[in-house]
Amino acid sequence: MFQKARLKLTSWYLLIIMLISVSFSVAIYGVLTNELNRVERVQRLRYERRMRPAIDPEVIIETKNRLMAILILINLGILGVSGVAGYFLAGRTLRPIKDMVDEQNRFITDASHELRTPLTSLKSEIEVNLRDKDLSLREAKKLLQSNLEDVNNLQYLSDNLIKLTQYQKTDDRHVFEKISILEILDEAQKKVANLAKHKNINIKNKVQDFYLEANKQSLVEVFVILLDNAIKYSPKGKDVIIASEKIDGKVSISVKDYGIGINKEDLPHLFDRFYRVDKSRTKEISGYGLGLSIAKQIIEKHGGSIKVESKVGKGTTFSIVI
Repeated sequence: MFQKARLKLTSWYLLIIMLISVSFSVAIYGVLTNELNRVERVQRLRYERRMRPAIDPEVIIETKNRLMAILILINLGILGVSGVAGYFLAGRTLRPIKDMVDEQNRFITDASHELRTPLTSLKSEIEVNLRDKDLSLREAKKLLQSNLEDVNNLQYLSDNLIKLTQYQKTDDRHVFEKISILEILDEAQKKVANLAKHKNINIKNKVQDFYLEANKQSLVEVFVILLDNAIKYSPKGKDVIIASEKIDGKVSISVKDYGIGINKEDLPHLFDRFYRVDKSRTKEISGYGLGLSIAKQIIEKHGGSIKVESKVGKGTTFSIVI
């Protein structure tokens, strides 16, 4: 599709360029021909009056023919150069559109794949139990509980997909205000408190209080994502440490855990949408691989950056600079 569009756009480039080139060539040929005719008339008059040698008419005709041939060669050269340049420029013009459509197609494919799993599970359970004529009330309640879990998973996935698309909008405008980083972290810690308590994980906040120009709710969401991951991938009884420092007018905030760590080959893809590390190592941990992608989009909206360092078996550190 894009190759056809590229060729079509190249054709339009060539048509416009050649119309301009041919128009100029015709104008130049007309002006020079008139000038040659004028010179011929002047020389003829001089010859008649003063008996000076006149220009041979054949020389005039030959000059016009040579001029026409030169202009044709010039236009052919322009056609060739314009064709190559036009094809290149058409590719450059269509590249962002192609990338956007490819990204959209990948998004649809990934989302469809992730949605299919809970839907298939939900459908299979319902069909199997509908065929059971002796289904008891207890079994029916158990089925509904399982179905509710699948519905919650679908809702969680759809909510995150909506968030991701919102943060990916280039024209999206967030309200920034002067807020305390401790206030943000306090709210984020409250949201993951139950999960941390369940795993007996202590969150140690060593952050100095800084004030940032930022969107409060979106930054709270970032730290909820990072703390949630740190808790989920840490063994029971371990610590999660939040620290900060000020570097050249920017604030660096790190979330460090002492969990299972991440393989080196997984690190470059960690912020990719729907990417999850080796499932055999994380099979007991639910998720769709959208959290870190959302976190990255939020931080980039704030003009900041996020990076990760990790060693298998020793833990992982996420660092945010804003």
